[in-house]
Amino acid sequence: MGLTNSIKQYIKEIDDYVIQSKEDLEQYRITFLGSKNKIKALFNEFKSLGAEEKKSLGKELNLLKQLAENKFKTLESSHSLKKEAKNQSFDLTMPSSIDGLGSRHPISIVRSDIEDIFARIGFNISVGPEIEDDWHNFSALNFPEDHPARDMQDTFFIDSEYSLRTHTSSVQIRVMEQGNPPIRTISPGRVFRNEAISARAHCIFHQVEGLYIDKDVSFADLKQVLYYFAKEMFGQDVSIRFRPSYFPFTEPSAEMDVSCNICNGKGCNICKYTGFVEILGCGMVDPNVLENCNIDPETYSGYAFGMGIERMTMLKYGINDLRLFFENDVHFLSQFSRDS
Repeated sequence: MGLTNSIKQYIKEIDDYVIQSKEDLEQYRITFLGSKNKIKALFNEFKSLGAEEKKSLGKELNLLKQLAENKFKTLESSHSLKKEAKNQSFDLTMPSSIDGLGSRHPISIVRSDIEDIFARIGFNISVGPEIEDDWHNFSALNFPEDHPARDMQDTFFIDSEYSLRTHTSSVQIRVMEQGNPPIRTISPGRVFRNEAISARAHCIFHQVEGLYIDKDVSFADLKQVLYYFAKEMFGQDVSIRFRPSYFPFTEPSAEMDVSCNICNGKGCNICKYTGFVEILGCGMVDPNVLENCNIDPETYSGYAFGMGIERMTMLKYGINDLRLFFENDVHFLSQFSRDS
């Protein structure tokens, strides 16, 4: 029983042993591993035990000896590291290494690409508030009082007068109110609509709206600008088509489609199995809108267009679920790092 207690006592001493100096380390070696160490004395006592006691305590003695040896190696290593760290010198003038840089969000990347393309052909950038009044968001844009877009199912209303903007066309109204033609601007920004979230839609998304007002502007001018944009964004081989459409603030109006590069025209959930994806709406600015902004429609004409940046990004990078842009998934976002 005495041997058992001694083994337990030495195990505790070894576990609790700490060193502050080289002398402490040497003292440990002498106490537990030296020629006359404590554990060796236990082995001498072990020899006088009976067969049954030897059978039960032999293994514990061997484990105690192994524990003492392993502890010495740990203490020795720890002491060496402390000594090395204490003596090590650093050059504080050296620049630090920069590891694990993050990446720009794909929406930001494509927004910059769009801005650069239109900047090359003379468009500047205009911005406006995300909380808009009824005049700039609806009325000035020729929306009738009973238009469905004014309904709660499409718009996040703050009160009877203000709402979260449903498009960046409101910025175009502000630009036309403040400046005299010619006007050539794009309005990128975040917009909000009360829609169900799915692979193709979200209640928050990003738009770029374009506006050109000058004398003798025609639909042909609009088409050439959009042809140029589509080929710069998606490559010279992209297929493009225009379809007649309707918007309250343009007349005539159209939607522009490009060939779906996610399925290469074979059909998928993004292109609704047609092989084409609608990327923007466009048209000639309605004369009523010009009048609302104190621009003479007899002297000036213009065109406008609007596109969703998410849709552009999905096509550019082959992404088939719009929700990925809002989930902050590191594995997804890391694909757009500068090293990828």
